Amino acid sequence: MTITSGLPRAAPTTGAKPAPTSRRRSQGAWALLFLSPWIVGLVVLTAGPLLASLYLSFTHYDLLSTPRWAGLENYTRMFTADPLWRKSAVVTLVYVAVAVPLQLAFALLLATILNRGVKALGLWRALYYLPSLFGSSVAIAILWREIFGADGLLNNLLGLIGIESTTSWIGDPTWSLGTLVLLRVWEFGSPMIIFLAGLRQIPAELYESASLDGAGTVRKFFSVTLPMLTPIILFNLILQVISAFQVFNSAFIIGGGQGGPGNSMLVYTLYLYQAAFNNFEMGYAAAMAWVLLTIIAAVTAVNFWLSRYWVHYADE
Repeated sequence: MTITSGLPRAAPTTGAKPAPTSRRRSQGAWALLFLSPWIVGLVVLTAGPLLASLYLSFTHYDLLSTPRWAGLENYTRMFTADPLWRKSAVVTLVYVAVAVPLQLAFALLLATILNRGVKALGLWRALYYLPSLFGSSVAIAILWREIFGADGLLNNLLGLIGIESTTSWIGDPTWSLGTLVLLRVWEFGSPMIIFLAGLRQIPAELYESASLDGAGTVRKFFSVTLPMLTPIILFNLILQVISAFQVFNSAFIIGGGQGGPGNSMLVYTLYLYQAAFNNFEMGYAAAMAWVLLTIIAAVTAVNFWLSRYWVHYADE
């Protein structure tokens, strides 16, 4: 008598399954294949030029002859013997310190207004975003010159209200940088859209609780809205600071390519451009570029470090 088990018998195998290691290798090969365009682009278009510029920053190079090793001479000249470099650095720091806070404040103000149930929100959002698309274009910079010139639109509007002015706002060192700042503030669309998205994520219960505690509109803004928006503010701040340090088109066009009156619009990237393509000092320009990269990285790191004291997250 044969006793058979009640357990089901395993089905006979029809073919050997590929080994897990072989399957992983095959998947890795396909991943590398699909990533190869990005890897080639990174090496050829980003990493390669980046390393080349680092090497050139330690050389004398004029685009026509072979680079000659100069050691730290470019950096020494920059920090000790070039007053125009110091001027451009100061102009850029003033521009960033004034323009970015004003731009973010204006963007937050408009986002708050749009968040209060404005009709046709999508249309207004699209219209307000347009300045960010066109603000850094050459056409807008030329328009800015026409608005703030001696016979420009601004002076004509002042004349209509009885204020006679013949001031060229872009030709006066006192006001010329202010026109660049105003153009930067006008490019508020991108941070405004981000602020609006953040405002719409704040739970309504927080405002209801604040109302029950007797908080008014202003108190709600400072006690609820701003604390809940601090991660968004940090995000916008970092993006706009990095972008502001790299301003070029508007300064080049409005300042006539020479930095404006008294070099009042000589921002860092404009002076870098002059060194590279006007004076053919590519080695010196590369050194300037690396210093700018270091400054941007340092400012970004400081912003992240300071964020621990003022940025609040919902899960904290």
